[in-house]
Amino acid sequence: MGKLQRRFSVLAAAALLGAVWPASAQAPELAMLETLSKGSWDLRSRADGSHRTICVRTGRELIQLQHRQSGCTSYIVEDSASVVTVQYTCRGDGYGRTTIRRESAGLVQIRSQGTQGGMPFTIEGEARRTGPC
Repeated sequence: MGKLQRRFSVLAAAALLGAVWPASAQAPELAMLETLSKGSWDLRSRADGSHRTICVRTGRELIQLQHRQSGCTSYIVEDSASVVTVQYTCRGDGYGRTTIRRESAGLVQIRSQGTQGGMPFTIEGEARRTGPC
């Protein structure tokens, strides 16, 4: 077997093994949100002290705080063990960019800004788990 044939055989075997065994297991997207405790969360605004309750089932409910509708497209900007940032667009209703920083399974810091209905919005606050939904 010539040098070129051996090289081709090695590359073919490596490609076959790569198809059977992935090089590395990848974590699911936005995995940090899955580590948050499920249940009722209280989001308290830093701007005026107001608060609202959000039922968290997957953690993704914390991303679109201003745009509650489905069907928005999103792009993951940052996805780490302690911080996620997602930019999203809701066709005909505006867009937003939300950063969620995990402090514990029951406490996160949130910053979201964008536009809705042609008007700008900013949400900055802290969300804490308060109990079951």
